Amino acid sequence: MGFAWTLALRYARSRKRGFISLSTVFAIIGVALGSAALVAVMSITGGFRAQFQEKVLGVNGHVMVLRSSFRDYRAVVERVRDMPEVIGVAPFLLNPMMITNEGHTVTSVMLKGIDGERAGSVLDLPQQMVEGSLEELRAARRAPEAVPAAAEAPERAPGRPPAPRSAPLPAGSIVPPGGYESELPPSDVLPAELAGEPCDGAAAASLPGIVLGYSLREQLHAQLGDCVQVASPAIGYVLSGRGVRPALARQFRVVGVFRAGFEQYDARWAYTELGEAQALYQEGDSVTGVELKLSNADHAHEVALRVEEVLQDGPYQVLDWMELNRGLFTSLRIQQILMSLVLGLIILVAAFTVIATLIMLVMEKKKEIAVIKAMGATDAQLLRAFLYQGVLIGCAGTALGLTSGYGLCRWLLARGIALDPKVYFIDHLPVRLRPEEFLFTGIFALLLCALATLWPALHASRLRPLDAFRES
Repeated sequence: MGFAWTLALRYARSRKRGFISLSTVFAIIGVALGSAALVAVMSITGGFRAQFQEKVLGVNGHVMVLRSSFRDYRAVVERVRDMPEVIGVAPFLLNPMMITNEGHTVTSVMLKGIDGERAGSVLDLPQQMVEGSLEELRAARRAPEAVPAAAEAPERAPGRPPAPRSAPLPAGSIVPPGGYESELPPSDVLPAELAGEPCDGAAAASLPGIVLGYSLREQLHAQLGDCVQVASPAIGYVLSGRGVRPALARQFRVVGVFRAGFEQYDARWAYTELGEAQALYQEGDSVTGVELKLSNADHAHEVALRVEEVLQDGPYQVLDWMELNRGLFTSLRIQQILMSLVLGLIILVAAFTVIATLIMLVMEKKKEIAVIKAMGATDAQLLRAFLYQGVLIGCAGTALGLTSGYGLCRWLLARGIALDPKVYFIDHLPVRLRPEEFLFTGIFALLLCALATLWPALHASRLRPLDAFRES
């Protein structure tokens, strides 16, 4: 071990106990507290961002293609599904609705019509199901009306025009029973197929299916198999590109419950088949947009630009998930940066503690430094000795802080601290452990400690023995 290291270790020890001085202990604790707080906060804020990103991408695609009166969506799906990084494409229809169940009403519910066969390739809905299944939703899809087969035409000789078809003439008397002076029945009599409730008996099994969010189901007090009414919150009317059109109120059967883990979705979202959602607004075969899932969500912006190039011949609007949620993720990023800067000040304060510790050490050891220099120690050796001591404090404090911060994060993960989902949108405290954040914190702490050591070390190396003995 060199002379500089030997001198640095000697000055770090206590004069009386021979272990470590109290001032050095305080400096190490300061650096450790700052490092632990910084790495813990970075892990928690990063966990919030990762959780929100996971929940947002679980119910929406990475890239969306939107258009007013989107009727050519099948052609768009064919053009973008074979692009690089695209692993799933599906059309969707999204509209605000009102859902009622036995006197319990929830407004501003986003009813999303999805293609049951393609939704699993774009959304995480199959993994989010906690009750029921999407198979029942697909089984209840609106089937196209059957077209009756044309009657076989009688054979005719070639070149002869077809014989005109004669419509059958009405037969019987046109006089109503009882004559023209008969009276209407006292009450309207409905046919047998319309007389019963739509949610009773076998009629409920023929209703279209709907999947509710976990919190939405609790607000409606609905169970699997219950019949809920879905209507437009605009009192039966909706604004469309062709003016005010009536929106139908229809009965749906609850066939499943999903839990995304994000309160905004669990309390305000519901899914049904695309055909059933289209029937509510009577807009025909039209959708809100087409959503794409990518192999890497971080490349969404680049893929969105390429989709715009592919669809440049149409009035489409292409958005990636960051643009759709810019406010949320921008606020999270600003929060993470500001909190990291504030807690980084703790390490800066600890660096000033290191400066004060070394300055007091230089003042206390002034005579010893003078004697050492008089015996032949060079300025560079003394400079390295005090730099080494600052580095030792920084290494010990950083190692202790990173270990404590890692242990705190692991404890938070194991404990699973509950949060109010109505306030924080998620039900537990998220923590994301990333090696690069620990590495950044360690480098930052060591750099500050090294810079804090520089001035006291230069002061000690420039001390002249004659001045030290004259002051004594």
